Amino acid sequence: MRRKLRVAAYAMCVRDGQVLLARSPGPGGVPEWVLPGGGAEHGEDPYDTVVREVEEETGYRVEPTCLLGVDAHRVTRLDHFGPRGLLRRPVDHHGVRLVYEVRITGGDLRFEVGGSTDLAAWQDLAAVPGLTRVPLVDAGLRLWRERPPAGRPTPPGSPKG
Repeated sequence: MRRKLRVAAYAMCVRDGQVLLARSPGPGGVPEWVLPGGGAEHGEDPYDTVVREVEEETGYRVEPTCLLGVDAHRVTRLDHFGPRGLLRRPVDHHGVRLVYEVRITGGDLRFEVGGSTDLAAWQDLAAVPGLTRVPLVDAGLRLWRERPPAGRPTPPGSPKG
C-alpha cells in the first residue's frame, strides 16, 4: 500500500467569544466547517504556511502568537491516480497538523475563490458543537482551551490526568 505524509498548519483565531472558521465543500457535497489553514508547500516553514493559508481562505492577515500543539491523523483511503485520475488505489494517509493561535493584524473578511473553501465566518464558540465540522475543529479547540505543555490534546473521553 502506498504511504503519504502531509504536513499542514492551521489557525485558531478566537475573539469576543467567536472562532474564525472556513467552510469546505466536504465529501459528498455536504459542507463542513474547518480551521483556516492547509498543507505546507515543499520547503515552506509551517509558520509561513498558516499565515499564507489564512489570508487565502479568509482575507485576514495574521500573526501566529503561539504554537498550541500538534494533531496527528492517520486513515486509509482511496486516492485517484492514472490518466485523468480515473483509477483508485488505497493509500495510508498520515496527516501531521500544527495548530497555531493567531491574531489578526489586517485585512478584511472575504471568501476564497477557486480554492478548497468557499466561505469564511465567525462562529459563536457555544454554537460549534451544532455545526457540521471536521474533527480537527474540536482538536484545535481542545488545544486552545487546555494549552497542554507537551502540545498534544487530550483525546475525547480520556482522563485529563
